[in-house]
Amino acid sequence: MTYTGLQLRSLVRDDNTLELSLQEVEFPAPAADEVLVQVEATPINPSDLALLLAPADMSTARFSGSAERPVMTADIAAGMADYVAGRVGQSLPVGNEGAGTVVAAGSSDAAQALLGKTVGMVGGEMYAQYRCVKVFQCIELQPGTSAEEGASCFVNPMTALGMVATMRAEDHSALVHTAAASNLGQMLNKVCIADGVDLVNIVRKTEQETILRDIGAKYVVNSSSESFHSDLTEALATTGATLAFDATGGGELANSILTCMEAAAVRDMEEYNRYGSDVYKQVYIYGGLDRGPTLLKRNFGFSWGLGGWLLTPFLQRAGMETVMAMRARVAAEIKTTFASHYTQRISLAEVLSPEAMKVYAKQATGEKCLIKPQA
Repeated sequence: MTYTGLQLRSLVRDDNTLELSLQEVEFPAPAADEVLVQVEATPINPSDLALLLAPADMSTARFSGSAERPVMTADIAAGMADYVAGRVGQSLPVGNEGAGTVVAAGSSDAAQALLGKTVGMVGGEMYAQYRCVKVFQCIELQPGTSAEEGASCFVNPMTALGMVATMRAEDHSALVHTAAASNLGQMLNKVCIADGVDLVNIVRKTEQETILRDIGAKYVVNSSSESFHSDLTEALATTGATLAFDATGGGELANSILTCMEAAAVRDMEEYNRYGSDVYKQVYIYGGLDRGPTLLKRNFGFSWGLGGWLLTPFLQRAGMETVMAMRARVAAEIKTTFASHYTQRISLAEVLSPEAMKVYAKQATGEKCLIKPQA
């Protein structure tokens, strides 16, 4: 038996425009180690937007088609054509994660065991009414867990756990996190509180400070404050944090973190060293909220590193035993530590509406959008 349903596609055309549309797709019967899931909830994460919207100039967005089959077209931003040259002419499905009910299963025992169950899943192509995935791409959700509760069970929860695991593997003792009032940031706070890990949170608004303090965050500094650098240095000196995960990417925030880490470290030096402290400081960029260049003034000695961090390569290095333990924790704590909160719920067609795009395209903290493909 085959299933037919809608799937959202993102296409960069050769006229330097982006086109989003809904396509009718046939989903074949699953292979032995696969299951077919009726997708009932799937979030729009920042990590989805690079594929969904490409580097389009959304101020040029134009809307056509029908209410059931809308089409959005926008111009690729000036100077960004080379960035998407490799995907011109390819109609690409979108959506990193989601959840729903297994409606068909392959012949293997593992696949058959999931038939009729509610699962969370990862693997792309989730902005659709159905998705066929390998069994190992699924997390069986505990009884009483809805698809909406499990829709964000991979990207943010596994990233939060991966950050703490990276800290331990690289012999750091505490963490710094930027854009810290996000859904991911709140999860990371809950993990660190439960695991006894000191976490320095960097936000940019007073209301974001309140969000974090209300869930028990101890160290919260505001990058918009005139005392930001001194506040951050004090928090770093107190916690000993020498590892940071930066969601912004561009601008001078990574530079500020390294500078304040160095300022905290040199307090313990007994004599001056023109090369700075020998305390190793590391910032990982894992997001791109600021698309501008990353600016470093290099006033933080010579014992430091700046690099990129992504979840998938981390999981590949971590090994199956660690990954399975992380997944089990997520399933057990999906309604508490790893609960996600949504401010907007929309259908697949509404993803292509100007009203919804104004919300999810700006990537504002506290405004998370959930797609309900069956609506």
